[in-house]
Amino acid sequence: MQRKHLSFSVRVLTALGAGVALGFILQFFFDPESSVIVNAMEWVGIMGTGYVRLLQMIMMPLVFIAILTAFTRIKAAKDVGKISGLVIGMLIVTTIVAGVVGLTSASVFNLSADDIQVGSAEEERGASMEERYANIEADSLPQQIVQLIPTNPFQDLTGARSTSTLGVVIFAAFLGVAYLGVRRKETEAAEMFEKITGAIFSVIMRVVTLILRLTPYGVLAIMTSTVATSDLGAVTTLGTFVIASYVALGVVFLIHLLILLFMGLSPVQYLKKAFPVLAFAFTSRTSAAALPMNIQTQKKLGVPEGTANFAGSFGLSIGQNGCAGVYPAMLAFMIAPTVGQNPLEPGFIAMLLAVIAISSFGVAGVGGGATFAAILVLSAMDLPIALAGLLISIEPLIDMGRTAVNVSGSMVAGIFTSKVKKDLNHDDYRNDELRIDGMESNS
Repeated sequence: MQRKHLSFSVRVLTALGAGVALGFILQFFFDPESSVIVNAMEWVGIMGTGYVRLLQMIMMPLVFIAILTAFTRIKAAKDVGKISGLVIGMLIVTTIVAGVVGLTSASVFNLSADDIQVGSAEEERGASMEERYANIEADSLPQQIVQLIPTNPFQDLTGARSTSTLGVVIFAAFLGVAYLGVRRKETEAAEMFEKITGAIFSVIMRVVTLILRLTPYGVLAIMTSTVATSDLGAVTTLGTFVIASYVALGVVFLIHLLILLFMGLSPVQYLKKAFPVLAFAFTSRTSAAALPMNIQTQKKLGVPEGTANFAGSFGLSIGQNGCAGVYPAMLAFMIAPTVGQNPLEPGFIAMLLAVIAISSFGVAGVGGGATFAAILVLSAMDLPIALAGLLISIEPLIDMGRTAVNVSGSMVAGIFTSKVKKDLNHDDYRNDELRIDGMESNS
């Protein structure tokens, strides 16, 4: 397909469709838990899981060197604070809006915890989760802020904590600020540092390019495995919740497009260039692995490299619209009546949105991050958390949409920040030329 000069977006879309079709064919002939499917998916996983692992391999080095390089290309230290403030502010605001959308969707569909009918396995899982997290207490805002400060940045580079990405960003930012100070007093040392970081950044980005060329194959394998091994029975049983979730996620994504429209930017052009990364996020269910494509896409949309690096990196752990906004809000609405709380009471809604905003800091950008976010929010609201365990059977299906919305939110934050700072390259945004995988094509 590449030799036939088909665009990157078309190749990814074709792989997505082929993966869905192949997965349903396997579902038709074999039971998802049969040895045939299990063995076959192990081989398919070489490409699917292998591709995700390659992206995860380069993620932390990319975050570190991208932030550091951004500082070497920033003229004034004050720009760092402005960029960070705008990006984080936009991420938090859109997450609060996502929480409102989640509450509204749950209300419109009249969702209730009593309507969730599951089997004994799910009930046992829910009870186990309730017991495990019975005494959990959500950290206060000061405690959460302190926990974001890395005590061992080299440990964070291994991804050991849920907030490791933020830890790496903060460490790189400190080095960047130190570089700005050195640049004023020791010009030669600063120039040497800039050359070294620039060279490392070029090599890292070359590795990213090589990996991204495998995207269509990775999407094909991941989608095949996801569909072939999905529990369609659970999806049917919990169909209303799945539909309500995707309606909410669709509305949040529409809000992203409206934000672009209000800024005078074409939503259609955004969709053209963002499709590959959104498709990958949808299939892989990991915002972290999508980071390289996220940054590349923002740059092709005219976002300066430094801003793209900040928006992509912060978006991994702060203000994830789908996982930290929509999902916890929907669960809170469903569970509140079981403890005699009216979920539409203004005081309850205000408290819930505040908790969602605070808890959105440090949500891991990998599969399962939404469950972690839900546990934090429900615990802070003194609500039982067993429902989060009951819904794990359909987590993969909903998590695909949540992850795509998370990634979209971080890219829109980057575009918004560049637009406010008046350094968005409108020619790049409008240009149909797309060069995501290292080879030019027309989208």
